[in-house]
Amino acid sequence: MKKWMWTAIITFVVLGLAAVVMAFKTSHIETPSYTILHRINDVEIRQYPSLVVAKTSLASNSFDGAGSDGFRSIAGYIFGGNNKNQKIAMTAPVVMNLGDSASMYFVMPSAYKKEALPNPSAANVHIEEEMPKTLAVLRFGGFSSDEKIKAQCDILANTLTEQGIETVGSYMYMGYNAPWDVVNRRNEVAIEIVPNTLTYSNVGP
Repeated sequence: MKKWMWTAIITFVVLGLAAVVMAFKTSHIETPSYTILHRINDVEIRQYPSLVVAKTSLASNSFDGAGSDGFRSIAGYIFGGNNKNQKIAMTAPVVMNLGDSASMYFVMPSAYKKEALPNPSAANVHIEEEMPKTLAVLRFGGFSSDEKIKAQCDILANTLTEQGIETVGSYMYMGYNAPWDVVNRRNEVAIEIVPNTLTYSNVGP
């Protein structure tokens, strides 16, 4: 076998192993705790507690157009872009609010209270507290795009409408993987629901 073919095979194997290792590391990143209240087909109804987040506003609600800029802004904060030059552990997911007033945030590690976090150096990053929410969540794999996110939001919307479950606010995209992860990618779309429209008659016991 020619030398260049051996080189290509070895490179492919090394890259494949690296992808698996990085995916394994990503799976050990802290994620927020939540309680699954019900399942409706592929949709989970989750109860989330209050969460402390580092948030930035976005120029648009396009994942393809504004997602990278938002990610860089918040990543800058946790990588030391704050008044203490303090590094903060990465968590997952990164959450993008897809409404007209689009925003993106990282949930801060559970060990931190809001008042204990350093102040962001960037004017467009703010430390806020998200109130407890009941979310309807639909999971999907692969790499995300505006087209794929919209298609999943439509599926989620149709499921909730069929069940007579009312929603609040805008849809959200939640991404759990680093850009270089190529296997076991986890993405979700979600929206807050009105809890008293969730009954045993529409979701079962």
